[in-house]
Amino acid sequence: MPSSTIVHAACFAVGALVGGGVAATVTSRRKVIPPPPPPQAAKVPAPAVTVKPTTPVVKAPAPILEVESRTGQVTVSQDALTQVDNAVLRYGNPGPIADVLVRSAYVSGYDRRLRHPAWTAEHLTLAALGKSLVEAPPEEGETGDRTKSLFTEDKSIPTPFRAKLSDYLRSGYDRGHMVPAADAKMSQDAMNETFLLSNIAPQVGVGFNRHYWAYVEDWCRRLTGSFKDVYVFTIPLYLPKLDTGWEMASCAFVLPNAPIPDEAKLQNYIMPIEAVERASGLTLFSDEVKKQSKHICKTTKCEVIVRRFDEVQKKPEVLKAISGKKH
Repeated sequence: MPSSTIVHAACFAVGALVGGGVAATVTSRRKVIPPPPPPQAAKVPAPAVTVKPTTPVVKAPAPILEVESRTGQVTVSQDALTQVDNAVLRYGNPGPIADVLVRSAYVSGYDRRLRHPAWTAEHLTLAALGKSLVEAPPEEGETGDRTKSLFTEDKSIPTPFRAKLSDYLRSGYDRGHMVPAADAKMSQDAMNETFLLSNIAPQVGVGFNRHYWAYVEDWCRRLTGSFKDVYVFTIPLYLPKLDTGWEMASCAFVLPNAPIPDEAKLQNYIMPIEAVERASGLTLFSDEVKKQSKHICKTTKCEVIVRRFDEVQKKPEVLKAISGKKH
């Protein structure tokens, strides 16, 4: 990780629709009420009037998924997709574009810039997981077998924006499922769709993808034992993170514009940073930085190397030796 103050760290958020916290759950009893349609404006001539500008009303974005209250069927909300004038974009959409991918076991939005899902959404039930006590499980030959699935590039994504197998080769990251294969055991085709790279994001392997992340995925599936319907959203996030693997050091030196003996010690010219700031009328560092910084002479040697650069310039042979140039 780079040793800068702020770096981006990839995090993965899992939400199962319920109150708050990391995961939540909701049954199909709750009804998603779509926002009311905008009023129709009639074209009626009217006298010119002066209207004072008002603050525009910002309409809340529509949810990505709509849940039918009686059947629990999940559909992609058309209001969540950007409606554009086809005539304006007759030669193509400059983007950014989120491809909405509808699969057997999930729905997702593909981020062409990052080449992994912007989000995934799935509807988990006991029946879908083959654990229903009422509905008969699928025949053994009809269920998905993970050993028969292979990671595959998604050919439905245009080639320039498609995630490739080579992207993960020797990258140090696992090909992490956003929708787990274990959530798609209803058929081999459904499980194969979870191995499309459009459902994959780079994840740390040991300790995360192969361990704790898998525990969270299992917990989401076990929620179906307590709730009739579980809707899980998985979102890769890039969040700022303070890099604490470094220390700050600072100091200020004030040198007089006068001849200084070669043997003079650099520490003789140390001045408080605040004194330099007052004299210059500048604020060089925040109070927090000054408070956390060590004095640089306590972390490294504050010594100059005496080199008579003016004398070297008078001796071309010495200059050649230092510069390493051959003539």
